[in-house]
Amino acid sequence: MNLPTWMTVSRLLGVPFLLYFLHQPTVQSRWISLVIFLVAAGTDWLDGYLARRLNQVTDLGKFLDPLVDKLLVLAPLLMLIELNQIPAWGVFLILGRELAIAGWRVNQTKISGANLWGKLKTVSQITAIALLIAPLPTVWRSPSLLAFWLSVALTLISGGIYLMPQTERSS
Repeated sequence: MNLPTWMTVSRLLGVPFLLYFLHQPTVQSRWISLVIFLVAAGTDWLDGYLARRLNQVTDLGKFLDPLVDKLLVLAPLLMLIELNQIPAWGVFLILGRELAIAGWRVNQTKISGANLWGKLKTVSQITAIALLIAPLPTVWRSPSLLAFWLSVALTLISGGIYLMPQTERSS
């Protein structure tokens, strides 16, 4: 395993801590959760950059990176449901898309990297989750929820775009 792949795997280490601190939603623990989440999300960009820069893009990395991203996104979203900050059906839409794409990818002989829409989806999810985790004043509740619903929409759009060209090619 190369350095970028190790970085991808290391993102998983933040997830249990993120869940622990979100489970006890004090102002301090939410700030700690936010830092953990943003550092882990930042390594997503860094490992991709290093893989391309060092010419170490691998099929394992292309497989693991989106899987770890899903865990990093879904873990706090599930805690935010438990904290009654977001509705479960919105997270279900995200989870459904992610499972559908993952299931579809299993049958592919070549694993493709994320396209622009997939990257927009990831950025919107990170932004929404960061806003929802942060212990912001109540005036931020509506913008945070708007960011969440935008991320749900981009998640569904990117899933459709990801599958559409693939199904057209196989017809």
